[in-house]
Amino acid sequence: MSFIWPPLLLLLPAIPIGVAIYRRREARRAARAAAFGWGAGPGAAAVAGAGPGRVPARRRGPWLRRLPAILTVAGMTVLVLSLARPQSVIGVPRLEGTVLLAFDVSGSMAATDVAPSRMEAARAAALEFVKNAPSSLRIGVVAFSDAGFSTQVPTDERSLVVAAIERLEPERGTSLAKGIQTSLTAIDLAEHPPGVDYYTTGSPAPTPVPTPVPSGVHDPAVIVLFSDGENTVNPDPTGAIQAARDRGVRVDTVGIGTAAGATLEIDGFRIHSSLDEAVLQDIAQQTDGTYYPATDQADLSRIGDDVERRFVVKTEPFELTSLFAMGGFALLAVGGLASLRWFGRMP
Repeated sequence: MSFIWPPLLLLLPAIPIGVAIYRRREARRAARAAAFGWGAGPGAAAVAGAGPGRVPARRRGPWLRRLPAILTVAGMTVLVLSLARPQSVIGVPRLEGTVLLAFDVSGSMAATDVAPSRMEAARAAALEFVKNAPSSLRIGVVAFSDAGFSTQVPTDERSLVVAAIERLEPERGTSLAKGIQTSLTAIDLAEHPPGVDYYTTGSPAPTPVPTPVPSGVHDPAVIVLFSDGENTVNPDPTGAIQAARDRGVRVDTVGIGTAAGATLEIDGFRIHSSLDEAVLQDIAQQTDGTYYPATDQADLSRIGDDVERRFVVKTEPFELTSLFAMGGFALLAVGGLASLRWFGRMP
């Protein structure tokens, strides 16, 4: 257990100091009562807590007589702890799956054969998918052109995913291999976060080669590849497709563009670009995925439903302030009622 406001724990020493002052005051009151001769006779019953409906204190054991005071001190201690806002790390079972949205951000994605542009069409399709995806899905974003990079690690915070998608802009060439490889790396990190290593001088452990499994059997994760399918930068995507097959990760592809295509001017050159559905269909087929035209939102929205989610246990901080506060007040209430019942006064 830890505390959000630990400086308030400095109030704890005030409790034993208060107890000492209270006991000293009670001792003085008892001494004054003895000086006036109240230690015996009819007044003794009142001092001892006897009276209508009460059992004389002498009939109770010493620990029972101290119980109201003990409960009161315990209640004050718990209340002070609640002021410091205690929290604990607990394991929370969650139903999760992971979807990596891999975006082609090559220069050809600026083509306008799909209004207003291929990039905007891919963005709109992805945002609609995020909007309709089950809340238990973690969604990550990968962008690739002639290289691949993760712009948002898988998360269930939809606002972060939307912001990452909206930042995407067309850049250079296209390497489908980089997009798939970066997505597989992001899935690995999401499912197996790196442990804390305080010794940084040792040689890193070799990365084990995964044992090949049948295509599409890695149900908790899927890659959704948004692209026009034109691969203009090495390496050839064959190796990345095989890596996805070996991992059993399904790659669903979304075709952005038209077969007629459009002509763009990039760095002073006029380049004609068109949708290569054959490449995207081949990637999907080899990984047991599905090819979707970007315009088919009805089918695209079902990608999230096709991901088999699994129960995982994640540790999350849980604030205990309200529980401590309720416990402290309960102890004070029980201690006060016991003191009134037995002694006719508050502790």
